[in-house]
Amino acid sequence: MNPTRRRARAGRWFIAPNLAAVAVFMAFPLAFSLYMSFQRWDLFTAPTFVGVTNFRDLFAHDPLFGIAVRNTTVFTVGTVVPTVLISLAVAGFLNRKIKGIGLFRAIAFIPLAVSSVVIAVVWQFVFNTDSGLLNIMLGWFGISPVPWLTEPHWAMASLCLVSVWKSVPFATVILLAAMQGVPDSLHEAARIDGAGEVRRFVSITVPMIRGALWFVVVISVINAFQAFDLVYVLTGSSGGPETGTYVLAIMLFQHAFAFLDFGYASALAWVMFAVLLVLTVIQLRLSRRNAVDQ
Repeated sequence: MNPTRRRARAGRWFIAPNLAAVAVFMAFPLAFSLYMSFQRWDLFTAPTFVGVTNFRDLFAHDPLFGIAVRNTTVFTVGTVVPTVLISLAVAGFLNRKIKGIGLFRAIAFIPLAVSSVVIAVVWQFVFNTDSGLLNIMLGWFGISPVPWLTEPHWAMASLCLVSVWKSVPFATVILLAAMQGVPDSLHEAARIDGAGEVRRFVSITVPMIRGALWFVVVISVINAFQAFDLVYVLTGSSGGPETGTYVLAIMLFQHAFAFLDFGYASALAWVMFAVLLVLTVIQLRLSRRNAVDQ
């Protein structure tokens, strides 16, 4: 056998297990969920074809869908914007060559090693209205207890705060790695010209890491849009007080596992997928356009 063909055949055998795993755990579930989005199925009876009824009911007859979209949008903006800004500042600080910076880096990355559920449980104790650590500290300054998880607006703000705390370490890792690839000669030239540290960061570092910055934005939007575990543990499966934290992932969970309406849940899942796909394509095109402009 020709050596080239032999190597090609060996390569196909090497990737065959991965292709099989993709087919079983990704391609088949995706195809099955798309098929179920046109069915009505409660898990115990045979699926019934209903066409686009699930999608029509979702957009035209379900008032909770609008609430979920609004809450998801607020949560996404309230998470992504602070995450990007804070991670930029933290990465800029950790990129400095100062004594003991390794310790600060290790502390900053601790949340990466902790499960989301564990994080949510710990913050649930912190936000407790009667005996939570945060309200106890506020009491030292004469401030009355705040209903962090029992009032709609405070519940969403608390959820965003925890999500930012959880998301910043990952974003910081990406941005810090990009910052360490910026040539020192650029900073040295700007320093000789009299540019201060903040000016160098804004005019040199940020433009040079724009690709990593856009990657962080895309990943942060996807993670925020799909948020479930933090919302579920902190505010419950009903969407928090007065549906204040009723996001799309909670709505999908309810219809699939509480109401056993898997067809409707599949339709909602594909709507979420379509929205994320559009947002990702827009962000990637903007990042490419910025890269060309550079």
